[in-house]
Amino acid sequence: MISTNQFKNGLFIKLNGELFTIIEFQHHKPGKGGALVRTRLRNVRLGTVIDRTFRAGQTVENVFIEEKKYQYLYRSDGQYHFMDNEAYEQVSLPEKRVGEAKKFLKEDTQITASIYGGDILQIKLPIFVDLKISETEPGVRGDTAKSGSKSAKLETGAIVQVPLFINNGETVKIDTRTGVYVGRA
Repeated sequence: MISTNQFKNGLFIKLNGELFTIIEFQHHKPGKGGALVRTRLRNVRLGTVIDRTFRAGQTVENVFIEEKKYQYLYRSDGQYHFMDNEAYEQVSLPEKRVGEAKKFLKEDTQITASIYGGDILQIKLPIFVDLKISETEPGVRGDTAKSGSKSAKLETGAIVQVPLFINNGETVKIDTRTGVYVGRA
């Protein structure tokens, strides 16, 4: 059991037999009465988001989540295939389960998978990835009054904003948490 005082974003908990992850939480002390903890929870199986309020100090069932390293291999027919780095077993996940991480997944990327009951719940990318620019317009100097940016399509298909001096074929470093250009690789 875990107290509401120990809540943090990304924590997995069990409510009414369903597995949820905490998206965000906020401690709230009204002028009258006891303190409350307001949360936004995502149902892991269904993907739905609910709002739930707990009394401060209330306990809920926490879930032990194992984390393992995997290597991304390839994508085919809407399935993403990964290999366990220790056992060398292959696992495939549907596109829905991979989520927003698919924008920055390229072959041989090392990821961390959260596992519960033998199932992969979610994957976490490294904080920074190096990706090649596949398509962008040529930048023209003197085009803007201050530093400008332009859209660029990465080798994975994601579109990010990059500075005007970046050209096709260059490799750039992207922050996977925000999807923002960080610098040249």
